[in-house]
Amino acid sequence: MRVAVVSDFHGNLAALEAVVADLRLTSPDVVLQAGDTAVLGPRPAEVVDRLRELAWPGLVGNTDQMLWKPAARAEQEQRAPRLRSWLDVLFGVLGPWAAERLGEQRLAWLRSLPEERSTGGVRLVHASPGDLWRAPAPEAADTELAATYGGQDADVAVYGHIHRPFVRELPGLIVANCGSVGLPWDGDPRAAYLLVDAGRPSVRRVEYDMEQARRDLAASGFPLRAWLEAVQRDARFTRPERV
Repeated sequence: MRVAVVSDFHGNLAALEAVVADLRLTSPDVVLQAGDTAVLGPRPAEVVDRLRELAWPGLVGNTDQMLWKPAARAEQEQRAPRLRSWLDVLFGVLGPWAAERLGEQRLAWLRSLPEERSTGGVRLVHASPGDLWRAPAPEAADTELAATYGGQDADVAVYGHIHRPFVRELPGLIVANCGSVGLPWDGDPRAAYLLVDAGRPSVRRVEYDMEQARRDLAASGFPLRAWLEAVQRDARFTRPERV
C-alpha cells in the first residue's frame, strides 16, 4: 500500500496545487492530510475549499484549532513564555485575519476533524499524540522519538507541525516528518510531502509557482506581506513584529 501524507498548507494555494499535480504521478492509494490548513497564508478559504473537494482524510492542526479556541493562547504563553511575541502575532493578527475569510461553514468543517488517524500501518498526528502544539525536532534523540510516538500498533509514525521533513529508523519503528506543503522551514523552498511505499517512507519535494504565490499575497491584503515573502523565499522561520 502506498500512503501519501501532506500537511501544513498555511493558506498557500499555489503550493497545494503543485502537490496535487505531483500526487497524480506518484499515485498513492490514499492521501492523508495532517492539518494547519489556513492560517499564515494569503488564500485560507480557497485552500480549505480545495481540501474539502479533494476529500482526503484529514486532521486538525494547532493553527486550525486556535481559530475557535482562544484559551490556547494563555496556555501556550505559560508553556513557552519566550514565544510570547510570536503568539501575540499569531492569535492577535494572523488568526483573526484568516478566520474572517473562512466563515462559519469552513470553521465547522475544520472543527469536525480528528486529532489522529491510522491507515495502512501509518499512525498520523499533527504534532504529538494528545498535543497539537509541541513535537520533537529533526535532531531529537532516538529515545525522545520512541517515547513520543512508540507504543502503538503501527510500523510508521508520521507527524507534521515542524515544517522540517526527515525519516528516522528506530528499533521496531520508523518515525518521519512530512514537512510542509505551503511554508517549509528547512532551507528548501519547495513544497514537501511524504510518500510511504510498502512501509518505507521517503520525502518528496515539489517545485511550485512562487511567482503566483507572490501575486496571491499581493492581492490578498495579508497583514504581514514582507515577512511572509521572506519566509517563503528563504524557507526559514523568522519571528515577525506585530503590525
